[in-house]
Amino acid sequence: MAIVKWSEDLSVNVREIDKQHQKLVSLINSLGDAMRERRAKEVVGSVIQELADYALTHFLTEEKYFDKYGYPDLVKHKNEHDAFVEKVSKFQKDFDAGRLALSINMLNFLKDWLINHIRGTDKKYSAFFNEKGLS
Repeated sequence: MAIVKWSEDLSVNVREIDKQHQKLVSLINSLGDAMRERRAKEVVGSVIQELADYALTHFLTEEKYFDKYGYPDLVKHKNEHDAFVEKVSKFQKDFDAGRLALSINMLNFLKDWLINHIRGTDKKYSAFFNEKGLS
């Protein structure tokens, strides 16, 4: 059962970024599946690692376009990215050290952050990027 379902209301109308958002949705759903199926720590740990790595890749893509086109909310948006990376890194370290059982709270944080970030913060750059020729 999907925790997050991709829908057009999550689209920012930039194909490359939408595909990356869809991958992040898929990774969160994979993490939820692994938790629900009570898979071994190594499986859950590898999904967390992949999610962290891919989030960084995605953030770098957005930030590349922010720099290239002079996006006015670059600093605020990047601060949100940095806070997310810090939070996921802490989850990952605690999980790897055996101090954190992956909980529904963490999964809900990831789901809520992604949905709220796309619908709120990311949607703000949609028209800006489209005006610059990104689609």
